[in-house]
Amino acid sequence: MRILVVEDDKNLNRQLTEALADAGYVTDSAFDGEEGHFLGDTEPYDAVILDIGLPQMDGVSVLERWRQDGHKMPVLMLTARDRWSDKVSGIDAGADDYVTKPFHIEEVLARLRALIRRAAGHASSEIMCGPLRLDTKSSKVDVNGAPVKLTSLEFRLLAYLMHHIGKVISRTELVEHLYDQDFDRDSNTIEVFVGRLRKKLGIDLIETVRGMGYRLQEPAE
Repeated sequence: MRILVVEDDKNLNRQLTEALADAGYVTDSAFDGEEGHFLGDTEPYDAVILDIGLPQMDGVSVLERWRQDGHKMPVLMLTARDRWSDKVSGIDAGADDYVTKPFHIEEVLARLRALIRRAAGHASSEIMCGPLRLDTKSSKVDVNGAPVKLTSLEFRLLAYLMHHIGKVISRTELVEHLYDQDFDRDSNTIEVFVGRLRKKLGIDLIETVRGMGYRLQEPAE
């Protein structure tokens, strides 16, 4: 999963991106509204953490422009203000959730997980696909109750497929959501990681759709 953090406080931006990286997310950072708007407008993100009080362009304006342009990624807004009117403005602009500073990083991560789950149509922190279970809270995977040890990138790949069960995902889309903007992206490496995943899971759930990409399918009964 790929997250954009738009926060002008450099220390807080760093704390958030480090915590997200530790939780298995790929992150890009912006430090003002114009840069944040550009990245959100040109790069695919699974969610955005957006501060309301930004230089160049405030967070509400950034979000309004994204929504006007049809961008539907979940947005968690941050603010140092505790006025209800600011929260209403953010939600009316298209925010999906709100956190007031100061906050605990764990709360931000929990709210972010919930936003990503709900955007994909999942209500629980545990996503199931036949005997395969992925816990978005603990970042653990098991098959028929037996734990499966995955690398960080293998987990991110599986998590993206499980958040989109039944949908064909192209190699390009996987690369865009698994690597940050500075990574030397090569869609051919996805085939290698899919092969490793299949071997580690030991079950045939990841289907190759010729010429299109991959699809995680519920097993036939």
